[in-house]
Amino acid sequence: MSQSKSRRFVIGAVASLVSIPLLAGSAAAQTPVKGGTLIYLEQQSHDNLYPPAGGFYPNGGVLNQITDKLTYQNPKTLEIEPWIAESWTVNADATEFTFKIRPGVTFSDGTPLDAAAVAKNYDTYGLGNKAQKLPVSEVLTNYKGSEVVDPQTVKFFFTKPSVGFLQGTSVIGSGLVSLKTLSLPFEALGDATKIIGSGPFVVTSEVLGRELTMTARKDYAWGPKKLEHQGRAYLDGIKYVVTPEDSVRIGALLAGQAQVIRQVQAYDEKQVQSKGFIIYAAPTRGINNSVVFRPDNALVSDVRVRRALLHATNAKEIVSTLFSANYPQAKSIIASTAQGYVDQSAKLAYDPALAAKLLDEAGWTIGPRNLRQKDGKELVLTAYESLPQPQNKETLQLVAQQWAKVGVKLNVLAGDAGSRVADNLDPQKTPVAPAMVGRADPDVIRSQYYPTTRNVLMQKGGVSQKVQNFTDPKLNTLLEDIAAATDPVKRLALVAEVQAYVIDQGYAIPIFEEPQAFAASPRVKGFTFEAVGRPSFYSTWIAPK
Repeated sequence: MSQSKSRRFVIGAVASLVSIPLLAGSAAAQTPVKGGTLIYLEQQSHDNLYPPAGGFYPNGGVLNQITDKLTYQNPKTLEIEPWIAESWTVNADATEFTFKIRPGVTFSDGTPLDAAAVAKNYDTYGLGNKAQKLPVSEVLTNYKGSEVVDPQTVKFFFTKPSVGFLQGTSVIGSGLVSLKTLSLPFEALGDATKIIGSGPFVVTSEVLGRELTMTARKDYAWGPKKLEHQGRAYLDGIKYVVTPEDSVRIGALLAGQAQVIRQVQAYDEKQVQSKGFIIYAAPTRGINNSVVFRPDNALVSDVRVRRALLHATNAKEIVSTLFSANYPQAKSIIASTAQGYVDQSAKLAYDPALAAKLLDEAGWTIGPRNLRQKDGKELVLTAYESLPQPQNKETLQLVAQQWAKVGVKLNVLAGDAGSRVADNLDPQKTPVAPAMVGRADPDVIRSQYYPTTRNVLMQKGGVSQKVQNFTDPKLNTLLEDIAAATDPVKRLALVAEVQAYVIDQGYAIPIFEEPQAFAASPRVKGFTFEAVGRPSFYSTWIAPK
C-alpha cells in the first residue's frame, strides 16, 4: 500500500469512529461524566501480550486496561499499595512473601481470581513453560515456587533473597490472567481477545495490526484500594487505532477525531499546545535512552575505544537539536527520578580531543579515507534504529555525525528491516545498539544488563555462532547483589557503584531521560499513568463541550 493510500485509510478509519457517542449525560465541571467511547491512537501495533512481554509500550497500553496486579505502585510516591492483594508479609531475608488476596475478584470469563490463580500466574512467570514457549519474567529473580495456603492466601518462595519482588508484583509484566489464557502457547497470545484479565476493560474485538475495541466491565469493583475512584470505569469503552504516521495522529487529535494519542514527537509539542491541547510527558524512571556496546565484537572490545566514543558523543547537542524540555539530558545510566540515582556528569563530558587520544592509544589511527584503521580494518560500526524510541533514527544519525569527527563511521540501518531482530542479537553484526527500559525499582539495572534477562551487552556473544569471549563477572556479581541486598542503604550503594562501573567501562552512553509522550484533548479528564508511563483509562472521562 502506498504512503498516500495508507494515510487516506487511517484518516478514514479514525473519521468513521467519530459517529461513536463520546458523552452520556452532562455534569458539573469537575464531576466525572459516565459513558462514551474514547478514541486512542497508538503509533505501533502491539505484538505478543503474554504479560511478561508487556514492556513494549504498545503492549503495556493494552495490558494496563485489561489486567490487574497484586499490588499498585503509587506513581507519585512510588510506594507499594494494596490492589488485588489486601495485605502481605515478607520474611527477614526476602526469600518468602505471603499475600492475602482480596475476596470476590473474578476474571472477565467469570472464573475466580483467588490464591490458586495467583499461584499459577507466578509459577508460569517465574519458572516459564518450555512446552508452551512461555519465557521467564525479567522481574522475577531466584523464583522457586508457590504454595496455596488457603483460598485467599498464597505464599512465594525464592532460592535467594529477592528484594525487588514486591515492587515486581506491581509492574505491567505481572498482570494477572485467567487459567485459560495461561494454557495457551506463546504464539497464540498476540491476539488481544485471548488475554482474559480481571481489569476494568475487556477486549471485545480486534483487527490484528489495525485496531481493537475495549468495553468496560460493568461489575468491576476492585481498583487499587487507595484510589479515589472506585467501581467500574467511567468510560463505556475505548477504541484503539494503530496510526503509524505522526502527522496523521496529530491531525486527527486537532480535528477532534481522536481524544488521546501516544508518541508525540518533540517537534510537534508547540503546535499541539498552541491549539489548546495538553502534552503529557510521563517519566519512565528507569534506564535512560542510551547507546550500548557489545564487547564481543573486536571493534569495540577495547575499553579505550568505547570510552573514546563516549567522549565523542555530545548528548547536550542531541537533546537541544532534537528534543524539548520533556527530555532532560542524561547524567547517568538511570534517570534522575530513579531510586539510587547518582550524577555521573563528570565522567560523561563531551571531549573530542580526549576521544582522539584514546583511539590513538588503542592503535586506531586516521587512514586515507579519514577513517580510523588498525591491522587493515577500518573502524566502521553498525546499529539498527529502535522504532519505539522517540526520534531514534535521527538520534543515531546525529551520533554518527559526531563520531565521524574523530574518524569513526556509524552505519544506521532501518529498524523494520527483515534481518533486524536476528542481527541485533549478534555482536558480530551489530556492535552498537540503542537501549532503554522503564521500571521504578533499582532492579531495573539487573533487568537491562544481566546475561539471562535483556542482556543488552550481549555477554557470551548473544546469538553469534562465533567464539564467545566477553563476559563481565564483576558486573554480574554487582547486579546479583542489587537483587539480593535486604539492607536498603547497602542496596543503593550498590546501585551507585554499578552506575559508575558501567560508565567507567564504556558499556553505555546515556543520552536523555525518556518520557512517554502523549497528547490529549482538554476535554479528557482523569487521564493517568502507572509508575513508568503507561496510560491508565480507568479513571478517565470526557467533559461536555
